[in-house]
Order: sequence, then structure tokens, then C-alpha cells
Amino acid sequence: MDALDRKILTELQLDGRLTVTELAARVKLSVSPCHRRLRDLEREGAIRGYRAVVDPAAVGLTFEALVFVTLRMEDADTVSAFEEGVAAVPHVLQAQRLFGDPDYLLRVATTDLTAFQQLYDQQLARLPGVQRLNSTLVMKHVVDDRPLPE
Repeated sequence: MDALDRKILTELQLDGRLTVTELAARVKLSVSPCHRRLRDLEREGAIRGYRAVVDPAAVGLTFEALVFVTLRMEDADTVSAFEEGVAAVPHVLQAQRLFGDPDYLLRVATTDLTAFQQLYDQQLARLPGVQRLNSTLVMKHVVDDRPLPE
């Protein structure tokens, strides 16, 4: 991947709806080579897809929390069962496995505190292998959905 490919990726992260013609103009390439590079980036998996970025508040998800999860054991079966379980919870927007303690960081969005408490008690606390949950509430997003650096 060269500097031109990185520039294409940056432009698409800023505006995924660019036409190939617009993209080519921004990266100072003619349309054919730009299109070829774009197809290569898609085929190689550097571009995983295109999607709309939806404002959570616009769909009523105004309450966000970060949930730190510690598992009872970290054997392969427990980890796999937890990860399958957490992947099935729609309100978990992101789940990341961490080194050290805690074991996971979850980003969760709900409509309000009551909905979060229900999610916490009825789903998150009951996930396989959970020993402890610790939550903190998001006050505001300072950096959100930033394009990857070149």
C-alpha cells in the first residue's frame, strides 16, 4: 500500500459516497487508475464496506455507557461462549478484548438509564463466564468516528 492508496482511503473515510470521478479528482488521478486502485483496496480487504453513520440520538439511543467485563476464567471455551453471547446483544455497539484486567470493554447504547439497568441486569450480567461488570457513563464524545491516520 502506497501513499496514494492511503489518500484514497482517507478521502473515502471522510465521504464514502464519493463517485469515482470525484475521488479521482481529490487524489489527483485519472478515473481509470483510481477505479483500479479502489477495486484492489476492496478486494484486498482494506475497504471492508460502505455504510451510513447514524446519529444514535436520532433513533432514541441517548444513553451511552462503557462496561468493563472481567471473566471468571479465561479458558478457550469461556472466552468463546462469552464472545458469542455478547455478539448477540444488539445494544452492544463495540466489544473489545483487552490485555490485563478487565478482560473486555463494551460500548453500549440504550434509550435511558432504566433501559441500561435492564440490559445490565437481564443480559450483560448473565453472559457466560462473567465474574464482574463495572460501568462508567459517557458524558460526551470528544473524538468520534475519526478517519484512520495516513
